[in-house]
Amino acid sequence: MNMNDLQNINLENVLPHDRPMILIDNILEINMTEKFVKTSVKIKEDKIFFDKEINGISPLVGIEFMAQTIGCFSYFKNNEQIPEIGFLLGTRLYENKLEKFENGKTYTVSAKEVYTDNELVSFECLIYNGVKEVAKATVNAFQPADAKAYLKEL
Repeated sequence: MNMNDLQNINLENVLPHDRPMILIDNILEINMTEKFVKTSVKIKEDKIFFDKEINGISPLVGIEFMAQTIGCFSYFKNNEQIPEIGFLLGTRLYENKLEKFENGKTYTVSAKEVYTDNELVSFECLIYNGVKEVAKATVNAFQPADAKAYLKEL
């Protein structure tokens, strides 16, 4: 899929969220052979987690930027179908170099699948401000083979 096709994708058709909970703005790159996806998010006052007191977004929201980027990967892995519900199991070593995601800046988020057994999955995620790495984490998720049946058991 080329860059123009990616920029025309409606993220409401990719992620199992409605606006304003869709936090990322664009899919920049997808490479299923390398198991890699890259997205972008521009920090603006209309974002749901924007905090006027700090004129930006808490760096903790970076984990959700990563999770939504992983959701984009799952969409393409699922043959361009919105994937069934998944569960964020946690992150390991969320390292953040920011006091906030700054108003007006655009950040790039990347996620690379490093392990999967088709239900458990692990991604190495990075967030960049330009070429400078500002956050990273290993994000682990669980997507049951039959999510609807799994939810009924809960």
